[in-house]
Amino acid sequence: MPSKADELIDRRHMRRKLTFWRIAAIAIAAIAIIAAGARFYRHGFGASAASQIAKVKISGTITQDDDLIDQLEQIRKSRAVKGLILEINSPGGTTVGGEALYDEVRRVAADKPVVAEIGTLAASAAYMVASAADHIVAHRTSIVGSIGVLIEYPDVTGLMDKLGIKLEAIKSAPLKAEPSPFNPTTDQERAMVRKLILDSYDWFVGIVAERRKLTHDQALALADGSIFTGRQGVANKLVDEIGGERQAVAWLGTKGVDPKLDVVEWEADKSGGWFFSRSAARAIAHWLGAPQEAGDLVRRVVGDGIFLDGLQSVWHGDVTRPE
Repeated sequence: MPSKADELIDRRHMRRKLTFWRIAAIAIAAIAIIAAGARFYRHGFGASAASQIAKVKISGTITQDDDLIDQLEQIRKSRAVKGLILEINSPGGTTVGGEALYDEVRRVAADKPVVAEIGTLAASAAYMVASAADHIVAHRTSIVGSIGVLIEYPDVTGLMDKLGIKLEAIKSAPLKAEPSPFNPTTDQERAMVRKLILDSYDWFVGIVAERRKLTHDQALALADGSIFTGRQGVANKLVDEIGGERQAVAWLGTKGVDPKLDVVEWEADKSGGWFFSRSAARAIAHWLGAPQEAGDLVRRVVGDGIFLDGLQSVWHGDVTRPE
């Protein structure tokens, strides 16, 4: 039977544990409040927010990204943000994803100057987004262009024949659910898909002509799927200037934005409404002994946009690197 001394020691241990978790809860709440305050201050939600140049990174496969669109809308509304730099490094993605970002960037550009800074690659839908900016800068060896639209689908009929599998379907009309990977594509189906592609392609060419101040024929000549270096892009009027962030900030200076302002990178809020910074989340994860990179694990394992539904504006070439 435990003695009174043992019971006293146990109670003291319990009080220490309770005190520890109370302090821990207060510390977590304090970090959350500090993170929220920093976000409000840096991102211009308060009257006393610091003036800044916002930077948004667009990388990987472009899909319809509501978080990124919301972020651009916050930038548009922020009184602290005087200009926007879009740092683009993407092979493209879905046409709808590119269109949604294009429209949102144009909304921002109606209120404050926007410049696109192209890194390694801005092709297809990524170039579509870049064209929404008021000015485009790229490095000499950046890759731009690949203006066009495609639909891809597999043909597994040969494999089905080898496996002895046959698919039967009863449809309301011959073109319903076509083209299908489970039967050869007919000329009628190809014609239907081609009309679909050409309609979106015509829109894509039209916005390139409008935004880059080209005639329709000039834009059409560049929209054969070709890719260009940054230097070739300048020669073909797809790029305005060779350079990087320094040149992007200097151009904003010509539009009345103080070039001495801090460039602040905005990151999409993935926290479901909590104004919680990535650094604060990692600090708490470290304090609790959780892995800091847990949120990126699935993306790293699976990759971005392995499967893209619908119309695509994406460049499939591998990015070459110097030996």
